[in-house]
This record gives sequence, C-alpha cells and structure tokens, in this order.
Amino acid sequence: MKCHKFLVIFFTLILWSCSSSDDSNPCNEPGTSGLDCGGDNGGDESLSDEEIMDLVQEQTLRYFWDYAESESGAARERYLLSNPDADAHVVATGGTGFGIMAIIAGVERGFISIGDAESRFAKILDFLESADRFHGAWPHWIDGRSGAVIPFSSLDDGGDIVETAFLVQGLITLAEYLREGTSSQQELSGQAEALWKGVEWDWYTNGTNTLYWHWSPNNGFAIGLPLKGYNETLIAYVLAAASPEHGITKDVYDNGWADNGNIISSNSKYGYPLLVKHQGNEAYGGPLFWAHYSYLGLDPRRLSDGYANYMEVNGFHTLINYQYCVENSKGFADYGEDCWGLTASYSRNNDGSLGYSAHSPANDTGVISPTAAISSIPYTPEHSLAAMHYFYKNRTKLLGPAGFYDAFSPEFDFWVAQAYLAIDQGPQIIMIENYRSGLLWDLFMKNTDVTDGLDLLGFNY
Repeated sequence: MKCHKFLVIFFTLILWSCSSSDDSNPCNEPGTSGLDCGGDNGGDESLSDEEIMDLVQEQTLRYFWDYAESESGAARERYLLSNPDADAHVVATGGTGFGIMAIIAGVERGFISIGDAESRFAKILDFLESADRFHGAWPHWIDGRSGAVIPFSSLDDGGDIVETAFLVQGLITLAEYLREGTSSQQELSGQAEALWKGVEWDWYTNGTNTLYWHWSPNNGFAIGLPLKGYNETLIAYVLAAASPEHGITKDVYDNGWADNGNIISSNSKYGYPLLVKHQGNEAYGGPLFWAHYSYLGLDPRRLSDGYANYMEVNGFHTLINYQYCVENSKGFADYGEDCWGLTASYSRNNDGSLGYSAHSPANDTGVISPTAAISSIPYTPEHSLAAMHYFYKNRTKLLGPAGFYDAFSPEFDFWVAQAYLAIDQGPQIIMIENYRSGLLWDLFMKNTDVTDGLDLLGFNY
C-alpha cells in the first residue's frame, strides 16, 4: 500500500490544467428512481468527492442489474436509449466478466443484497455452463436465450481468448469472494472455478510460442491475430500461465506478449516516458482502456516483470492522455483540466450519426468518453475526480438511467451518444472501487493459481 500511495502522489505532483453547457436529459427512464440525476446544469447542487463516487458506482451498476440480458442475467453488449430492443439478447462475454465484478462491488457498497446477488450469479453461471464454448473459450458474443455463438464477423464465429480472459478475471474474483461463504455460496464458487479451469489456453497457441486471439471450428486460426503487447491483452497471458491443466510456458509470454523484448520503448511525451511500445500508438500511447481491462483484478500497484513496471506504464499512459487534452492542439471546445479522456467508445460520425472509434491522441475527433477518465482513477485520482465533477455539472446532458452516457462532444453543439456499452460501464465501477478499497484487486490476487502464474512468468507483485 505504501508503494501505491507513493506512486499516486508522484503521478499527481508532477502534473499541471474545459467548462459546461445545457440541454435536457432522458434521465427519468424506468429504473432511475432513487437518485437525483437531473437538476439545472451548473446549478448549486455540488457533490463531495465521496458522493460523486457513490453516485457513479450506484447509477452505473444499473447497466448490469436493471438492463442485463433478460434470459441469462448476463451483460448486454449495448443499450441504446433510442432503440432499447436493439441487440436485446446479445450477451457480451468480456462485459459479463466486468458485470460480475461490478455486482460484487455493489454488494459491498450496499446497493444490492447478497441474496439477490447470489441469485443473479447462479443464473449467469448456469448460462455460461450451457453456452457454446470452443476448446473451453467462449465467443465474443452469445445469444442470451439459447447460449449459441453470435458471429462477431464472418471468420469470428468461435472462441475469443481475450474476451474469455476478461470473463475469467470476473469468475476468479467471484470464486474468491464466495469461497468462505454459506454452503450455497461455496457451491457457486466451485462452479465459477470449474468454468475458468475448463479454458484450453494452450490450444490457442496454435502450436507456437504466442497466444492467438481467435479459433473457430469452421475457420480454424484463419484470423491469425497474435496477442502482442502493448495493448489490452496482458491478462490473457497471466491467466494462461495460471491454468493448472492447460497452461503455457514462459517462452510463450516472452515471445508473444513481450515480442522478445521489443515491447520496451524509449519514447516519451510531455516529459513522461511511455516505457512500452503501444501497438500502433507509439508516440502518445493507445486508447485508455489499455490501462483498464487487464487491471480490473490484476493489481498493477506493485506489478512488474523483466520488461516494465505496470503501475508506471499505466500512470504515465494516463498522464499523457490527460496532458494531450489539456494542451488541446486541435482547439476542441471544452478540452482541458476537467474535460478529458480518449478511449474506444461510441463516436460521432461526420454526418452526426452514431458510430464507434478507438479514440486516442493519434485518433482524436473531439469526442470525450467518460469511462476514460473515470476508470483511470487509481492512476490520476485528482484529474479523474475533476472530470467526474465536470460530467456531473453537465448531468442534464450526460447522466442517463445507467450512468454517464458513453461519449460526447462539446465541439459539435454538445453532441451526446445516448447509449451504453458493457465494456465501458463496468470498468468505472470496478476501478473506483479499487481506488477506494482495493476490493477487486485483493480478491483476484488472493487466488493461488493466479499467483502461481505470475511466478511462472517472472513477475514481482
């Protein structure tokens, strides 16, 4: 903990520095009772830091609780206010892992009872047990009614080892959370453990010293996408090494993730070193979800290997993203000390319609994604809280029935994507909780298979 505090102080001390607008917000949708998510824009209804973290966690949790896929209880891929029935039964595998962890945080915060959560966990685990799997890995998307794979693309109709890793991160956290509980909770813990241990990580090497993202019974390894860092895929290697029956060797990690040492970077921006080569984003770093998804359970505070210290990697990555928005070289409206954060999310197409883009300093279209700053709170607490207060000040536009909307752009008459994605909502709840209590980090890092895997790969943690 001392190391964590030092790094947070370090990252906040070496830093330096957007505004508001108006509109009406369909916040009073079904399921929004109990929280004041309206009020006049920029009014005198200010919140303390603790209150705003409570609000973000509780309101955002509704995505996984009130708006879950109806048959399975798992996380829907998306929710569009303009078309609530769109993709209503498309379950997001990785988002479901995030949702499991978010519900655990919700129980501990008193938003949900343990009894209700236990029922939901049982429903989700039974669904995952019966759903299509491909050498143990789940697909990117699953039909919540039948458990059948929904193809993500023409070749991607089988297992997705990265989405599976995000799910497994949640399953391991759940197994630890319930391990010492009642007999029914222990049963669920065992079910979650059996599910993740059925993943054949070694199959996804395709007989090489690298993990591959996809395999399909119809198309094999035709997509041919290797998992090479730096990006969001570190957790897949850690879990593959942790698997007792389907594990990988350290050579797979060194050759795959670390690219035989070529992952190391000497680049810097704004005086901050990147430390690792962000794939396709080597000048400023990639979209900020790279600092989030693998580290929801995997504790970065003291995490290092022969290539990098990952708290430093993620901290500097976040600071570069923040400073880019403060510098605002493109002159976008409101970018600044409290309006920042570029990551993959919904986006604004040139014609004003809803699109999707992996926003980063190298791909900046004037669109801010609230999950970027909010989920970075363990790395930049002061700046992340300033952003939350900005989002709340503009709550009549930005705060909807399941938390802050996925993206917005003050540059274009305060355009807002009134939509949600599971993989953007989950990290907000989880990373706020990790900042506040370390809960999800502590649970995941208690798992002895995880620590065995980290030992195998040569990590300090």
